[in-house]
Amino acid sequence: FYLTPPQVNSILKANEYSFKVPEFDGKNVSSVLGFDSNQLPANAPIEDRRSAATCLQTRGMLLGVFDGHAGCACAQAVSERLFYYIAVSLLPHETLLEIENAVESGRALLPILQWHKHPNDYFSKEASKLYFNSLRTYWQELIDLNSGETTDVKEALINAFKRLDNDISLEAQVGDPNSFLNYLVLRVAFSGATACVAHVDGVDLHIANTGDSRAMLGVQEEDGSWSALNLSYDHNAQNEHEVERVKMEHPKSEEKSLVKQDRLLGLLMPFRAFGDVKFKWSIELQKRVVESGPDQLNDNEYTKFIPPNYHTPPYLTAEPEVIHHRLRPQDKFLVLATDGLWETMHRQDVARIVGEYLTGVHHQQPIAVGGYKVTLGQMHGLLAERRARISSVFEDQNAATHLIRHAVGNNEFGTVDHERLSKMLSLPEELARMYRDDMTIIVVQFNSHVIGACQNEE
Repeated sequence: FYLTPPQVNSILKANEYSFKVPEFDGKNVSSVLGFDSNQLPANAPIEDRRSAATCLQTRGMLLGVFDGHAGCACAQAVSERLFYYIAVSLLPHETLLEIENAVESGRALLPILQWHKHPNDYFSKEASKLYFNSLRTYWQELIDLNSGETTDVKEALINAFKRLDNDISLEAQVGDPNSFLNYLVLRVAFSGATACVAHVDGVDLHIANTGDSRAMLGVQEEDGSWSALNLSYDHNAQNEHEVERVKMEHPKSEEKSLVKQDRLLGLLMPFRAFGDVKFKWSIELQKRVVESGPDQLNDNEYTKFIPPNYHTPPYLTAEPEVIHHRLRPQDKFLVLATDGLWETMHRQDVARIVGEYLTGVHHQQPIAVGGYKVTLGQMHGLLAERRARISSVFEDQNAATHLIRHAVGNNEFGTVDHERLSKMLSLPEELARMYRDDMTIIVVQFNSHVIGACQNEE
């Protein structure tokens, strides 16, 4: 089953979205020029989600990718809700009071976020009132706790992640008289999601990461070449500090059973995630909620089983690791992506491919055929392909699409092979998952002039 180039393009471009930050008086005052995002499903339905929004009452922009597991319910809820929790955590006391007074007196609310959404990124309307009430309880507590100090961004990010996860857990325990909503809050809590979120305000970039999606900065060196700077660490068995952290939180007697086959309790790849109450609640609480829950929940095998060696929950946290980076003029772009991308590409290649795409300049590296026996004919073909690549204008209008094209279609020479791309994209749903994971990518482009000007002012 062979896809033509137009068919390949329509699959690749189906979920692409771009946003350009508007200029004021012909001047760009934001350190962000804009962003491109895209998704390529492997699961049906896709379990990844993405979000982007401008904070209207504070400065800054929020962008995030969310990788769901055991279904998409948790990733969906986190993608809708987390940015509100972050925005509220960042608001000054007076603004929180204004918002609360408006709700009290039934007046229109100050908008907190301006969302930048693709038409496919939906909001669950049925749950909006429930979600709003949980958020309101949170800001009421923030008002009561008012210490008069301005909130530190790092602290705000950590508080928002933990609070949302706590609310997801509470909503599932309390349940809802509406049976549809009751089933929804339980599905959200019993499924899980990792999150990697960026907050950009002037030269301050904060990355809050929970799980194994990643943030990477594309840096342009003085000679024009590209390098990658990691701004997050994976929370999984490959991260020794993370394994140590988990072991420190549980008795010595459990040391051998905590991490098995590189998974938490032998089951879960990420060591931090939202939802996943199977790894957080006591056995009694799990049984009580499942037994009193709707029948669909009882029929779900996942909710019934208890993880092996389950003695001292919680085993899992949604607390993010936050990294702060001061942007420099050579920091040209940020890539946020779920692990579907990083499983197929090295960060150095990601930096080069996006960097060359954004600047439209290819650094001619000598053709490397790494240990392959190459005939003259093949060599000629490679050189011809290189020439065509330089002369052709990029076929993608979106940096994230361009990256997905490479991630799925690259051959051993590091160039996109149309035949391979066609094969990978025409795999039936049940097979696609064996070859790749859902891929969600956001590429944020920075404004070096604004960043340089900010630095000079300091």
